[in-house]
Amino acid sequence: MTQTGVVSNEALAGLRPGLKKRHLSMIAISGVIGAGLFVGSGATIHAVGPGVLASYALAGIVVVLVMRMLGEMAAANPETGSFSAYADKAIGRWAGLSIGWLYAWFWSIILGVEASAGAGIVTRWFGWDSKWQWVWALVLMLALTGTNLFTVQGYGEFEFWFSSIKITAIVVFLFLGAFAWTGLCPGVHVRSWVQVQADGGLFPNGFGAVLIAVPIVVTSFFGAEIATIAAGESKDPQSAVRKAVNSVVWRVSLFYLGSLAIVISILPWNDPAISGESIAESPYVAAIRTFGIPYAPTILDVIVLTAVLSCLNSGMYTASRMLYSLAERGDAPKALTKLSRTGSPYLAVLAASAVGFVIVLFNVNYPKTIYVWLNNTTGGIGLLVWLVIAVAQMRMGRALRASGKEISVKMWGYPYLSYITIGLIAALFLSMGFIQETQEQFWLTLGLAAVLAAAGLFVERRAKAKGSTAPPAGR
Repeated sequence: MTQTGVVSNEALAGLRPGLKKRHLSMIAISGVIGAGLFVGSGATIHAVGPGVLASYALAGIVVVLVMRMLGEMAAANPETGSFSAYADKAIGRWAGLSIGWLYAWFWSIILGVEASAGAGIVTRWFGWDSKWQWVWALVLMLALTGTNLFTVQGYGEFEFWFSSIKITAIVVFLFLGAFAWTGLCPGVHVRSWVQVQADGGLFPNGFGAVLIAVPIVVTSFFGAEIATIAAGESKDPQSAVRKAVNSVVWRVSLFYLGSLAIVISILPWNDPAISGESIAESPYVAAIRTFGIPYAPTILDVIVLTAVLSCLNSGMYTASRMLYSLAERGDAPKALTKLSRTGSPYLAVLAASAVGFVIVLFNVNYPKTIYVWLNNTTGGIGLLVWLVIAVAQMRMGRALRASGKEISVKMWGYPYLSYITIGLIAALFLSMGFIQETQEQFWLTLGLAAVLAAAGLFVERRAKAKGSTAPPAGR
């Protein structure tokens, strides 16, 4: 052991199983609940109309299928690198390297985005000038970096309480909506199905708007896969993965479709209050106002800030673990595998947070240039990750079934439904190139993915040229 308290990987034998069942249960349940649900859904409702439920249902079907595919691989072989490690084995080293770095990049960028969003809320609370927003962004980044530097239990504990608040908020909203539907809630008018369609029908902007919104809605569900990454640091990963995968159907149905159904039954889709242009115009706070609940904007601010901190906490954890896995397989600097005496991959945490700090500064100084450009490079990463998961499962699924081993989580309708899922994801990703709002994200993401794939192929071919076809230690 060194004087700094750092010990070698050989001494620690990898990451420690420090996450408890309650941590993983809450991580699994809240993985799809982010600020996008509370705030971002307003813009989608405004663009699509009541038929927005169809957009979320289609995206939800895709995420359920992808999680089932990922669950099959993760239950059979739980690893910290999750889908990146599976892509490495099933498709090739280049695929594991490129998708792993894309995923780490996505969450590192999100750190700066979420820190800036949270800072905006806190700045408004204290009545500070917006030019000092960066101070709070740095405070939030430092706080969550410190949490993740200690032990995995720190991440798990913070996420447990953040998730508890988010879930409680959604459950309360669902109960209020159900109570209003009974007709016993004074002052709240719940519109009938006929009245919901009164302003232009289910699809006032055409059914095409429903399909156009699906690739955008997909980003709201990204994060469901974190449970399979965290399972690698639990004492019973197979059980954790099984519960996470089996619960994804009701999570999507209840939290998203259920709560949005309440919103559009209380407020017209074209109500200016749910245009989604700001936090104060969230569809949820607009709906809560109709119940006469005082301080609704402040209540929503607290909930959104909690969702932001949860995303920040999970992003820090997820990016660092992916970097650790890449380094362990020889696809990132080996130094990133170093662990503190408490079992945290501290250099990987610092590397991920460093990108977040830089993004915060870009957001302050170049909000409409470099910051926007960097943020747009993450636009289609979620779909690319899901596509790689689906292809890897197709290949690993054959070997798994041929082995005769018991499959605790099995993909439905294999291989036919797997092929259909691959086709759906590919179509969604390609459609981004034809939608004006997502074209820049499509090309920037595709360009970044191409560069990383080329780098991965170069690394793979160089290894073969040296006569070393065996994977590096740790793969």
